[in-house]
Amino acid sequence: MNSNNNFDIIVVGGGHAGLEAAFASAHMGMSTLLITLNIKMMANMPCNPSIGGSAKGIVVREIDALGGMMGKIADKEYLQMKMLNVGKGVAVQCLRAQEDKLVYPSLMQQEALNTNNLTIIEGEVVDLIEKDKTILGVVLKDGNRYFSKATILTTGTYMQSEILIGHNKEFGGPDGEKPSLGLSENLEKLGIKLYRLKTGTPPRLKKESIDFSKAIPQYGDNQKLAFSYETNNFIPFEKQEPCYLIYTNEKTHKIILDNLDKSSMYSGLVKGVGPRYCPSIEDKIVRFKDKERHQLFLEPESRLTNSIYLQGFSTSMPKDVQIEMVHSLPGLEHAEFLKYAYAIEYDAIDSSEFDSTLSIKKYKGLYIAGQICGTSGYEEAAALGLVAGINATLAIQNKSPFILRRDEAYIGVMIDDLVFKGTKEPYRLLSSRAEYRLLLRHDNADIRLSKKGFEVGLLPLKRYEQFCQKLNSINSIIEYLKSHYIGTRDDINQFLLNLGYPKLNHGVSLSDFLKRDKIHFNDLLKFDEKLNEFDLDDEIVEEVEITLKYEGYILNSQKLAEKQKKLEDLFIPDNFNYLDLDGLALEARQKLNDIRPKNIGQASRISGVNPSDINVLIMAIQRGNVDGK
Repeated sequence: MNSNNNFDIIVVGGGHAGLEAAFASAHMGMSTLLITLNIKMMANMPCNPSIGGSAKGIVVREIDALGGMMGKIADKEYLQMKMLNVGKGVAVQCLRAQEDKLVYPSLMQQEALNTNNLTIIEGEVVDLIEKDKTILGVVLKDGNRYFSKATILTTGTYMQSEILIGHNKEFGGPDGEKPSLGLSENLEKLGIKLYRLKTGTPPRLKKESIDFSKAIPQYGDNQKLAFSYETNNFIPFEKQEPCYLIYTNEKTHKIILDNLDKSSMYSGLVKGVGPRYCPSIEDKIVRFKDKERHQLFLEPESRLTNSIYLQGFSTSMPKDVQIEMVHSLPGLEHAEFLKYAYAIEYDAIDSSEFDSTLSIKKYKGLYIAGQICGTSGYEEAAALGLVAGINATLAIQNKSPFILRRDEAYIGVMIDDLVFKGTKEPYRLLSSRAEYRLLLRHDNADIRLSKKGFEVGLLPLKRYEQFCQKLNSINSIIEYLKSHYIGTRDDINQFLLNLGYPKLNHGVSLSDFLKRDKIHFNDLLKFDEKLNEFDLDDEIVEEVEITLKYEGYILNSQKLAEKQKKLEDLFIPDNFNYLDLDGLALEARQKLNDIRPKNIGQASRISGVNPSDINVLIMAIQRGNVDGK
């Protein structure tokens, strides 16, 4: 314990963002203080206890490749693990794990409480200590003060949070926890812009009151799948828990439409903007009236409880209406409630207030991460926490900031979107947001990011050496396949004919042979025994096959990324005067002046800045016309 209340870094909040921020700074050698409302609720999963999913699963792999913790803990005691989108291309394939709501937080808490350089206390931060535009620490509700060289706010959905059920609205945090009150007011006094967001959660139902025979079982995969590259132990398929699929029906929809005026959202009680890609069930029914049904999933929350999570049924209806709605669903006619659904409103910081390092632009030493940035989801929060922890540490060490490009990581896409496009609703990562998604795959997260994690001092040397060995094996096999040929032997031609391909008329390289759709790496072992001399670990074989089969597409994506990088290399002076630059549209002047991008690439992605504005800006920079006159 640091008795004099002085630390290198203070992290406010013990959710997924706060923990990753604290782990990062502590692992990088910083004396770190994490302040949380309730230690037993650290890493809580107030919504669906799952990790991963579309795009999000790749983010967890990226966190792990950089040296973060979420993937390692998620791999330990999951209820079900599944690879999504296996029928589609490799660019959109990603892992999703149904986690144990009690075990995952417990494991994360144990890890945090036993981490060197990390002190954890319970308390409520109500103010920041500021002097000369620098944040020097925090003030707790009990009057105690703690000082630091950097402070990271990761308040999740707790800041000025209110719970809404029907027409009732009262201060409260997720899962019945206390809200964080007072900090919002003081942030506004510092001139930091806030706005309201809203999210919600479905009811939890008693397992034994559900008739699962009316639902369709959804099983995990019988494969060795993991988020972390370090994981060697896997939950056997027969010990994994099934989820179940059901659908809403005409009766469900009628109940909802007949009671819309009782919903917090449709009665006008909700002030915050809800998530577009995870709407409440009443919002789905209203927005998609042409749909006869919507899919819902019955998902276990823990092996230690009888709680079933009704995914897709988030609502802010009164409790009596919730009962009627749930009982209209197949298999839930007699379902008993363990917890009613609710909506929650909370404060977030406007995206114009922070930059790509996640630091608040108006003050030195203040960083933010997680839902306070305007995001939704555990994975997005953890990734932002990791980046904030790294950047706060690097700033203290007087080192260059850590910024990921859009072609390097989904984490880079997310931060770039938040900073330069902004958001007025809870931001959710989607594969469609990533224009270079073929480069940002599940399989190659370590190739993209391990070196970066090692260079900032987060990825351990042993782990990095193992990665380098793996990369050398991949490159050696690819080089061999490109330089060795396969001839017109009878067994080879018969193999091709059996697959529906014509015979070979001349020799081809092993790499070109592999590029055929129905041919896989292991098929090559039949025709070239020397391949058995290489390290043929499953991950290595997978990477070789994907790299060669998608080689042309990958090269095209890399060329596009290089073109964009040239714009990123065209820097804009910090003192550039946008407001007086002739030729810029009024909206462009205002947006550029507020956000103050570092380069032309960033400027080009700001909403409201058009290609004609970018051309004017480029010409002004090339002329050295910094003052805009």
